[in-house]
Amino acid sequence: MKITDIRATTVTVPLEAPLRHAAGCHWGRFVRTIVEVETDEGVTGLGEMGGGGESAEAAFSAMKSYLVGHDPANLEEMRFKIANPTASLYNNRTQILAALEFACLDILGKKWNVPVYDILGGKLQDQVPFASYLFFRYPNPNDGSGEVRTVDQLVAHAKELKSKHGFTSHKLKGGVFHPEYELQCYRALAAELGTDTRSGDSFRFDPNASWSTEQAIWFGQQIEDIRNDYFEDPVFGLHAMRRTREKVRMPLATNTVVVNFEQLAANVLNTAVDVILLDTTFWGGIRPCVKAAGVCETFQLGVAVHSSGELGIQLATMLHLGAVIPNLTFAADAHYHHLTDDIIEGGRMRYDGGKIKVLNGPGLGVKLNRDKVAEYNELYKRLGGYPYDKDPLRPDWTPVVPNTRWADPNDDRRPEIPY
Repeated sequence: MKITDIRATTVTVPLEAPLRHAAGCHWGRFVRTIVEVETDEGVTGLGEMGGGGESAEAAFSAMKSYLVGHDPANLEEMRFKIANPTASLYNNRTQILAALEFACLDILGKKWNVPVYDILGGKLQDQVPFASYLFFRYPNPNDGSGEVRTVDQLVAHAKELKSKHGFTSHKLKGGVFHPEYELQCYRALAAELGTDTRSGDSFRFDPNASWSTEQAIWFGQQIEDIRNDYFEDPVFGLHAMRRTREKVRMPLATNTVVVNFEQLAANVLNTAVDVILLDTTFWGGIRPCVKAAGVCETFQLGVAVHSSGELGIQLATMLHLGAVIPNLTFAADAHYHHLTDDIIEGGRMRYDGGKIKVLNGPGLGVKLNRDKVAEYNELYKRLGGYPYDKDPLRPDWTPVVPNTRWADPNDDRRPEIPY
């Protein structure tokens, strides 16, 4: 079997409300690139990558000169063709490789009539648990709904998600407001949903590596009585994480400073992080994540599945990854419940008891809804992209690290942005 064509289509899918984070904001929608890899046997595989537009579509078109005529089963050969580590110093294609790997695995599963998890060694669980993944949110630009800014709004939103989806683990994305205010929010969340360190719901906090080491140590020590899964990326850099870990009595986790095997080796040799959050895009595919999970199993590091923002295709990759990892001891992250729609047949996948069923169909187990792809491609053409690292209500603000330029929690304005 040989690859004959690669197509990329940019879509933008609305969110319930704009999601605020330490580096800026998701401006009320996700922009994603949908990748289709065709073969001479009529089997087409699906991939997905964050971002989009002419540059992303051109990048995938450029891969045709490398991959037309390539056997999609030769995944290691493909890795070196387009992401040779030395060549990547000049042209990093890790996320492009990930989307193409997703598509090739989808092709192989369809060709062999097996789910991707069977290609990866077989599933160990039928469902993958997820955390609630809470954001501070601007109001919906159209109707003003969905705002999460105050303590009461955060607690109400968390209770709503728990009631609707069954989450028992709750992650708060911080780094937006002053750490003292976010501490109030986090403690209120834990107080409402259970602070018992031996039972009940669990919690995790992620300020997106926006703090100084001293701020991280102070915050971490203030939450040691809460039932924390882990403290995620309070600071940037392995050394800063190591300094924080020495002073805080809870596991530290990262999807920022351990995202390749060289960094993982450094962390094994001189541990700074306890839990590695594996992202199928950041690591260059599902297979590298499985390899990394094996290293973590050997050295008894925790792992979880990370979310960098996904539609149904990438969510499928996360489910197949979660299904085959024996040392998956924490609920996965997903932005998915903030979406209003999806581009796959059947619409958005459903949570049951805070879990999503692993897909058992051939390949990734998802199919494109062509009408939805066309609809959200047209929406992208109308709205365009957005700057991930800008805040729509603070146009002159720059996200420095460590940050001292916090948003004001008393600012109740609604951003005027295309939606």
